[in-house]
Amino acid sequence: MKVKMLSRNPDNYVRETKLDLQRVPRNYDPTLHPFEVPREYVRALNATKLERVFAKPFLASLDGHRDGVNCLAKHPKSLATVLSGACDGEVRIWNLTKRKCNRTIQAHEGFVRGICTRFCGTSFFTVGDDKTVKQWKMDGPSYGEEEEPLHTILGKTVYTGIDHHWKEAVFVTCGQQVDIWDEQRTSPVCSMTWGFDSISSVKFNPIETFLLGSCASDRNIVLYDMRQSTPLKKVILEMRTNTICWNPMEAFIFTAANEDYNLYTFDMRALDTPVMVHMDHVSAVLDVDYSPTGKEFVSASFDKSIRIFPVDKSRSREVYHTKRMQHVICVKWTSDSKYIMCGSDEMNIRLWKANASEKLGVLTSREKAAKDYNQKLKEKFQHHPHIKRIARHRHLPKSIYSQIQEQRIMKEARRRKEVNRLKHSKPGSVSIVSEKKKHIVAVVK
Repeated sequence: MKVKMLSRNPDNYVRETKLDLQRVPRNYDPTLHPFEVPREYVRALNATKLERVFAKPFLASLDGHRDGVNCLAKHPKSLATVLSGACDGEVRIWNLTKRKCNRTIQAHEGFVRGICTRFCGTSFFTVGDDKTVKQWKMDGPSYGEEEEPLHTILGKTVYTGIDHHWKEAVFVTCGQQVDIWDEQRTSPVCSMTWGFDSISSVKFNPIETFLLGSCASDRNIVLYDMRQSTPLKKVILEMRTNTICWNPMEAFIFTAANEDYNLYTFDMRALDTPVMVHMDHVSAVLDVDYSPTGKEFVSASFDKSIRIFPVDKSRSREVYHTKRMQHVICVKWTSDSKYIMCGSDEMNIRLWKANASEKLGVLTSREKAAKDYNQKLKEKFQHHPHIKRIARHRHLPKSIYSQIQEQRIMKEARRRKEVNRLKHSKPGSVSIVSEKKKHIVAVVK
């Protein structure tokens, strides 16, 4: 009589220690798993629902200012240090980890119009309504010393913005004209102007560091070359641009925040057509800042909300608002790409998560694996109508919601009018203008 013996190797199924996971034998033959796709769809649906359940982006509110927060600046070396300037001339230096104010300086009389840090992080510059540019030490005064600026430059006109070069001891201010300064001198190295209106914002390019971009109140965005000390070219839009921000990963790309509720991403080599028009705000866009990855940017608006846009999409992926937050004047994306700060005119600085449902703190390896798996599932089924609807849905304040509906009706009416005009005109007499080219008046070189 034959006896068949079953022999199994214990190494294949016995755990080495109690802490190890149980080994589960799996056969990946697709014929044995006929319901794999429906099962994955249910998991993707649950992951999407849980993401919306855990979407709690608001982290902290830094209060202490006695007037609206007008400008923010990041420390180039320290993730936890943030500088803010208020409308009463006060500058505060904050520690984000402790969520406390380290230092308070009465820097100017009237508004603090701009604030920027030196590339090494040892000092920072402020400009205000009192026509001065001041340089301050980043570290506080030692015991017994008074709070005094390192240097003070008295100008002839009010300065409305300031930015520091990314590698050299050079900074730029704007007001009636764009002035480039050497840190060791009390008069500008060179002054550039094109047009007669006041310039509201100026920014150095982080990659091609000799390039500058500025926006003026006569609806211009002007590009300058520091080496030639001349303006390169300008683009004139239909409405005024409040500020611009350069993409930190692509040298020629910048985004402009406009009064007509839109943001425009331009390639400086072809200014006649924007690369993308970003539409979602229902009031003037006041500030914009890029993520360090260059893939997304955050915008602050007069409609009391901030929105996160992917660079290549015309619609925002996220909108943040609170009942107490009023008109948002300035916004910054932190250097580790995880958090967003915004300053509004009810005297608070708010800290948000860049990814609303992200879990903070250290993740275990199993949590990381589950997170990556869920992310892949959501990407796989992202175009399914039910999942797409849940992922896209955002609750909006009634004021913003009603304005969106109103603007939708107005846009539809304009589109109908264009179609009717085209229909009842002689062929070729009415040209079709694309949405991207509608808002560009001219490009001057």
